[in-house]
Amino acid sequence: MSPLDPKRTVQELKDLRALTGDENGAWRVAWTDTWLKAREFMREKTDALGLEAHMDAAGNVWSTLPGESPVELLIGGHIDSVPGGGWLDGCLNVLAGLEVVRRIKAEYGGRPPVTVRLVDWADEEGARFGRSLLGSSAAGGTLVPDEERHRKDADGVLLVDALKRCGVDLDTMNDAHAELRNAGAYLELHIEQGPVLLDLDLPLGVVLGTFGVERHGIHFRGQAAHSGSTPMNRRRDAFLAAGKMGQEIYAITDELGGVCTIGSCVTRPGIVTSVVAECDITLDQRHLDRVALTRMYERAVEASRRFAAEGGVEVAWSKIWGIDPMPFHPELIELADEAVREASGASHRLPSGPLHDAAEVARAGIPTVMLFVQSLHGISHNKIEDTQEEHIEQSVVALDRLASKTIAWLRR
Repeated sequence: MSPLDPKRTVQELKDLRALTGDENGAWRVAWTDTWLKAREFMREKTDALGLEAHMDAAGNVWSTLPGESPVELLIGGHIDSVPGGGWLDGCLNVLAGLEVVRRIKAEYGGRPPVTVRLVDWADEEGARFGRSLLGSSAAGGTLVPDEERHRKDADGVLLVDALKRCGVDLDTMNDAHAELRNAGAYLELHIEQGPVLLDLDLPLGVVLGTFGVERHGIHFRGQAAHSGSTPMNRRRDAFLAAGKMGQEIYAITDELGGVCTIGSCVTRPGIVTSVVAECDITLDQRHLDRVALTRMYERAVEASRRFAAEGGVEVAWSKIWGIDPMPFHPELIELADEAVREASGASHRLPSGPLHDAAEVARAGIPTVMLFVQSLHGISHNKIEDTQEEHIEQSVVALDRLASKTIAWLRR
């Protein structure tokens, strides 16, 4: 009998759900007591396996199985969730990775050809303080502490204080970069979070890379005026210009691909009897190709200026955040495709719209690839998030086969 037991992973996922969730979803929000409880759950299992475990300067937890070579195969993900999130987002990857490490240890009598490390990245979601990929960006060397120092949660708690409570100092988080010094490859499994595999009726897919993101605020400024006495042709309506952007973003993606979202809209004075004087909207644009992403942004700017001029209003843009697209390693993509076909009979390659820790690892120059498993309903970040148990088991098998292929690849 194979030492790999995918059914054990399914049961451990259910155990974690019972420990850290309720009828309203999962509550493993980073830097909270429930998140720490989830990490204790994982620590008990890595200790039982005899792995060396420690937390680095950024709060990431590393569990290591030493090998004949110091070259390291990293397998990981994140155990934190959004508030009221699903039972699989994040934790599938660390628990599936744990099962793969169990198999590797058993197969090689405790000492594999390369060192194998399971990593639980800290605060992938950014749900509490609004900064995604916090731990992995520190390990990757891209975190700028001064840009994060001001962050507060909804209760006014500073990020620096929440970190300190969990044994992390914001100013030394980038010391975690040392953890990647011997990394040879990084593998991550995740639920898809969207409907592509569901619509194709496929259980598994291979991720080509993560979308780049351009995220901006757009401020339209017109003039308040009485809604009853101001003729339509005399209005300087800030909302009219902003509203036209709602249609334009779909035209942009029709031409260039990717995705665009206007996620928020705030008007002032915000009363029923006044023409809108000011309207603020947020725009999130994502694409796997950097040139196309830049053109999407340029098209949106051009359109906003045109709509502002048509309505006699002013427009100003402010950058919220951005990240470049991150394609994954071509050779590992091929190995992942083989592993998926062996585990499920068919494969599909697709980009990832959501961000993942894998992107920060790849950005650090480490060969990286991800696997997706189908999401029922195409829904994530929601308590109804789900995946067929058969597909979860197939995803564990695929990750395991990918790990074996990657170990052989690292030994070339």
